[in-house]
Amino acid sequence: MKNLKIFYVFMLAILCVGCAARQQEEQVPQYDTINVVENFVIDENSVPIFPKKAALTTDTAQRFSIDLPKRCTVDWDNQNVVSVVPHEKIEMVRLGVGDELPSDLKVSDYEFKELSVKEALDKLLDGTDISVVEDEDLTETISGTITSGTLSDTVELISKIGRAYYSYDAINAEIHLKNRAKWMIKMPYDENIIMALLDALHGADMRNLIVDWQDKTIVFEGNYQTEREVAKIISEFASKKYLLAWDIDVYRVYPRTDNPIIWMNLLPAFGDKNIKMSVPGVVGRALVVSPEINTKTLQEFLSQQANVVLISQGRFVIPNGWQSRFDIGQCSKEDRLETDLTIGALGTYGDYGGMNKIDAKIVLRTSNGELSSFNIPSSVGDNYVIIGIPTHSFVTTPETLISPFAELVVFMSPRLISIIDAPDAKNVAPDQLVGDALRAFLSEEE
Repeated sequence: MKNLKIFYVFMLAILCVGCAARQQEEQVPQYDTINVVENFVIDENSVPIFPKKAALTTDTAQRFSIDLPKRCTVDWDNQNVVSVVPHEKIEMVRLGVGDELPSDLKVSDYEFKELSVKEALDKLLDGTDISVVEDEDLTETISGTITSGTLSDTVELISKIGRAYYSYDAINAEIHLKNRAKWMIKMPYDENIIMALLDALHGADMRNLIVDWQDKTIVFEGNYQTEREVAKIISEFASKKYLLAWDIDVYRVYPRTDNPIIWMNLLPAFGDKNIKMSVPGVVGRALVVSPEINTKTLQEFLSQQANVVLISQGRFVIPNGWQSRFDIGQCSKEDRLETDLTIGALGTYGDYGGMNKIDAKIVLRTSNGELSSFNIPSSVGDNYVIIGIPTHSFVTTPETLISPFAELVVFMSPRLISIIDAPDAKNVAPDQLVGDALRAFLSEEE
């Protein structure tokens, strides 16, 4: 009997141990897979842990631009090779000038020598209730003599000599001085002119531009040097009678066989009269072609030998005699090899050996430098086709799956925009600007 009790106690102990072990097993989570990444244990139920990023604008927000859809779209079915727009004034107005200075105060025989702007104004305003506040350090020293004038003109002149900007607070009777100011440029309503001026300002390294496409205005901030550069650009821009624009398609062409594109087949396909000029470059070749060869007919020709992929499309505008560029990466998918490529153009329309032509230099550049360039004189209405640029020019790895015969093809269509006085623009009907009548109109403009 005693032995039987011992047996029951022993069995009960085993059951208790088994239950405890089972409970312990149930408390320990079971993982199918366990990954250890930088000392963090991660499983399918883990919450991802990311390193803290710096307070910088995200890439996609940085690339946001209202004008990109305008730049990256070409309506080939409604393209005007020549267009006429009325001349509109481009005006630059300084913002934040404050209240008007008292008009009853006059200045006569005022002389200042080797003084700061604040000191010169303090001396001028001695005996009045107006005080001068220097909001920013102004180190320029000035000298001069003002024979006569209003207080407003005198303060404006002294500030200008010292490369400073003033604003007047009538309530507190204070003139505030700064070395930076804010301006608004009132733009014409033609989008081609707006984009051309924007590109010109970007070319002058103006990056803090706020563009209101609804009001057609640009707001920017800068110092005296900025004001002079922008004013010079606007002045030169307003003096131009023509703008040059290029509509662009960029293709990557994959031959269907282990052979390159046979470009000589263009001649029997379109006729030698439609291939007007061949300009070789260090890499590639530029063909000047008639309107018969356009984006549609070119793709039809290429599709007989290769697969054709449109990788970028867009347009840019320059004043006559200026230069600008088209960034392929702005108007294409980010993963394209060719996004590093820019197409630059320097163009002039006018007399070319007794004929009116567009004389252009087209340059292909990457971050490694100039890839090729072409000097192309062409008539209004002609197109360019740049061929023979190997896609391997943009491959950065030792090996690639891209065929060695794949190449970049650039189609460019120049456009001429004539800027004329508004009364003259009303007298030009659209049906007059066609064919020989159009060329006659352009000849008269010269």
